[in-house]
Amino acid sequence: MILTRRTFSALLSMTGLVALAGLSPLRLIGSAFAQSQSAADVAKPSPLGDMALGPENASVTIVEYASMTCPHCAAFTTEVFPKLKAAYIDTGKVRFIFREFPLDLVAAAGSMMARCIAKNDAQKYFAVVDVLFKQQTDWVVKNPIEPLKRIGKQAGLSDEAFNACLKDQAILDGIKATQDHATDKLKVNSTPSFFVNGTLVKGETSFEGFQKLIDPLLKA
Repeated sequence: MILTRRTFSALLSMTGLVALAGLSPLRLIGSAFAQSQSAADVAKPSPLGDMALGPENASVTIVEYASMTCPHCAAFTTEVFPKLKAAYIDTGKVRFIFREFPLDLVAAAGSMMARCIAKNDAQKYFAVVDVLFKQQTDWVVKNPIEPLKRIGKQAGLSDEAFNACLKDQAILDGIKATQDHATDKLKVNSTPSFFVNGTLVKGETSFEGFQKLIDPLLKA
């Protein structure tokens, strides 16, 4: 099925949206990971523009691919990311890039809303993503639209703007293109997936695990 504004809007109106996760047009293909990835392929930004924290000239760049409905992604954001931010990002040692990799239509809706609220403001984007992950169990439900709207209102997004956001084909296409690139070029097939200066780190990883990867790169 080709993901278009018409099909996406129709699916969003269905009460059984979450049940369609396995039939999502954003469904992954392939399962093999390459041993190494092209630095240029990892560095290629989202068509919507990368959302990043930390200086561009940082010694280490971490790229995360995450789905807003992924519980392991939520655990990383709430438990590990604050430590990474304090120790490495806020100190200018690491640049952290978050890229959307929705595993289902509900995740796509959450990602679209975050983009609409933040526009080009990375700080605001990360704040919205943080709220969505922390409140994941509240909106990843059978009828996700109303709880998503409530979260959007807290960030200043009106019902009218929310509805317009989920009909914005350009945003949806950008998210889909980001996922396609990760799947086809980087062989990402699960979330969260991280690239630390191009080295793949697959799955939920502890702060200490990241330390072991980051610290040698800072000394190099």
